[in-house]
Amino acid sequence: MLIKTSCFISLKNSFKSILIVLFLFSSFGLAAQTKSKFKVVLDAGHGGKDYGNVHHGFIEKKIALAVTLKVGEYLGKDADFDFIFSRKTDVFVELKDRAINANKQDADLFVSIHCNAAKNYSAFGTETFVMGLSRSSTNLEVAKNENSVILLEDDYKENYKGFDPNKPESLLGLKILQEEYLNQSIELAGFVEENFKNDLSKKSRGVKQAPLWVLDASYMPGVLIEIGFLSNKVEGTYLNTEEGQNEISKAIAEAILLYKKNYFKSTTISTSVKTITEVKKEEPVVVKDAKGVVFKVQLAASSKKIETIPSNFKGLNDLSYDQIGKIYKYFYGSETTYAQAKKKLDEAKEKGYESAFLVAYKDGVKISLSEAIK
Repeated sequence: MLIKTSCFISLKNSFKSILIVLFLFSSFGLAAQTKSKFKVVLDAGHGGKDYGNVHHGFIEKKIALAVTLKVGEYLGKDADFDFIFSRKTDVFVELKDRAINANKQDADLFVSIHCNAAKNYSAFGTETFVMGLSRSSTNLEVAKNENSVILLEDDYKENYKGFDPNKPESLLGLKILQEEYLNQSIELAGFVEENFKNDLSKKSRGVKQAPLWVLDASYMPGVLIEIGFLSNKVEGTYLNTEEGQNEISKAIAEAILLYKKNYFKSTTISTSVKTITEVKKEEPVVVKDAKGVVFKVQLAASSKKIETIPSNFKGLNDLSYDQIGKIYKYFYGSETTYAQAKKKLDEAKEKGYESAFLVAYKDGVKISLSEAIK
């Protein structure tokens, strides 16, 4: 998804159209700040005739549903949330309908909850998946083939005035949007895995990318969480208990709350959520050295404070960090142009930071990539 400077030059006559496209998309997917509530789709994997993984008497569809409903209970303590369940009972929901319904709801976030399994019964731990590499490197034509919802909406022409899938400036706008979805998904996935590892002392198998249809077809940030292995009898037993489900759901809910705090500005007053976490409403994170619009490469997020020196970051310099709650975020570079920031991102990935992504600030306050480019 490298967009070179020459691409911008070749599109200079269409720059106004690019801004229109970015505005149109951000109005639907990225501008959650303009809504009164943060809308989350909670997707319990499998259901009905689809049992999912079944091992040692543990059934994935039942455990996934129980945990998903509990996540909803935790989030329901916050008045700023509006959440939709893909299913609330033991019914079969087609995979395509899960993504289609999320898109129709114009949700800000998609969270799918599953249980893992392996032929090796000793395998255990959690892992969280984000949009696959096959999607992040594609263009609009592939996206159209994967999910026709946006282009086939009854009110498509009314809602997407000025958007032409065959124009390069429209493609550029969508590529930027897809990149931001992936970036935000990785950040949420990191919060989830950090909570599992630090709060529950579970083995985290990390944040991973995979071409999972339900994520690739959802036009919003999203994650698919594998909360543990049912094939492992010890872990399966834990996940099948009320206590285990309560702990897992709380960790997921707190990760969503932290994500919301980063990306959503509410116009309503929240009720107390102390039963979930002591996180309070705070001002946006401020980067003191940022003036105007600045792009940075986020290398990692960790609960540990690490000295920002090259030897700790695979030889990279020009390092900085922010602290949000218990999480430290580490950054590489500070660029005033998107093109230069993309070069920094490539450098970071060449050093081994495959999950690195771009973030943007305006006058020290974090903003979306699309807003920064506009």
